[in-house]
Amino acid sequence: MDGGHYGGGVGRRTKRLWMDEEKRSICLQTAAPDVSVAQVARRDAVNANLIFKWLRDPRYAPDPASAAPPAEAARFLPVEIVAETRSAPAAPAAENHIEIELAGGHRMRISGSYDPEALARLIRGLSM
Repeated sequence: MDGGHYGGGVGRRTKRLWMDEEKRSICLQTAAPDVSVAQVARRDAVNANLIFKWLRDPRYAPDPASAAPPAEAARFLPVEIVAETRSAPAAPAAENHIEIELAGGHRMRISGSYDPEALARLIRGLSM
């Protein structure tokens, strides 16, 4: 059977004839979770509108009982609202304090004011 494409000396387009079992199989694929009719149509080289037509026909429409149940249905979870708890205040960070851990387990601690460019040059020199 010709798939409906021009070529090979065919001067006119021929209609693809689908067997009933093929129609049922294609319609059943649309019942899978997270699968669209468009995906099935592309995979089987069928026009999506034709699949929708077959789905309306009770001879080809998949049996709802045969469809796989969804993996996890959406549901509400219990929620409890409690009074706000206060955590201990964090210890204040030292101002102008930087601690840098270098390769080889070396550590630099810089306190007070510093020149960022000079510090970058120092780190580059130490890490070579």
